[in-house]
Amino acid sequence: MFHDQVMDDVILVQLLRLTWIAATLPILFASIPIPIPIFTWLRRTLLGFARRGKIMHSSSQKFTIPQRFFLHFYAVASIWTTFLLVTTWVYAYKMVPLVTEPFAYSTLTSYLTGGSSLRTVSFKKRYAVWEAVFLLLLMEVQVLRRLYETIYVFNYSPSARMHIIGYLTGLFFYIAAPLSLCSDCALEVFHFQVNLVTEFIVKGKNQMPATELEFWQVVHPLFNLAWKHWIGAAIFLWGWIHQYRCHKILGSLRDSRQADEYVIPRGDWFELVSSPHYLSEIVIYASFVVATGGTNLTIWLTFVFVVVNLSFAAVETHSWYHQKFEDYPSSRSAIIPFIL
Repeated sequence: MFHDQVMDDVILVQLLRLTWIAATLPILFASIPIPIPIFTWLRRTLLGFARRGKIMHSSSQKFTIPQRFFLHFYAVASIWTTFLLVTTWVYAYKMVPLVTEPFAYSTLTSYLTGGSSLRTVSFKKRYAVWEAVFLLLLMEVQVLRRLYETIYVFNYSPSARMHIIGYLTGLFFYIAAPLSLCSDCALEVFHFQVNLVTEFIVKGKNQMPATELEFWQVVHPLFNLAWKHWIGAAIFLWGWIHQYRCHKILGSLRDSRQADEYVIPRGDWFELVSSPHYLSEIVIYASFVVATGGTNLTIWLTFVFVVVNLSFAAVETHSWYHQKFEDYPSSRSAIIPFIL
């Protein structure tokens, strides 16, 4: 059983990595400025999928939905991330407590077999599970804020549309990204929770062992993590704050103008780039790479997808601003200050 679970974990990780690569490569190829017909067609097609709101042409309304459906992304992301966080945290607390003493802990194999087969979980493995809890906590803070902004900060125009493929891509991203943060232990957590539910059904509530939760014991392992995690958290907070500020600026523009009137956004990172909310998103996902010490390939691939996808969209937005406003600041980059 343990061997099968390990193989399942490997398959899930490899599947996620292949998915991120498959999602990134077309955008990367479409970004190459080479006048080859297939690249030109790919770029035109992906731009059609990526355009939304102000940069969507009025002639490109086929297969579109209201842009306010952005709410669905963050509703799904909030529910999914909360589920992953709670289940992973419960598994970490009950099955892989993070201590420095070299004790052998019986884990899922022992739990499922009633002690007939014991497996020792290395400190490295236990550390990885608590690291996943830490990353999911950061992700939870991010998606809950985005949900709040979609409801209370942004005021989408009734005419604002986005392509159905862009919508489906957003749903994919907010399911795959949180899962990628805990992919190394996700199936172990799943089997553990299935076993708990099965035991509850078979034994009933009164026969279940009592679980005593002490707050300090639940959160203390997070404080035993390394400096890299807290450096990553600081970078995350930096990007998180600036993204909120930039979204507030964009939201205020909608409140202060007529339906078809556009103005140049100013303030915060808008003084440096045309899409600072995308730049801050890149900073946020870079923080996950830092928090894992740059050793998790799945999170690296998630980050690369974010960079490529948002850069592709930002260049188009930057071009739209220059076409729309003759006095648009020439000092602004598209998304990466002084580089792109």
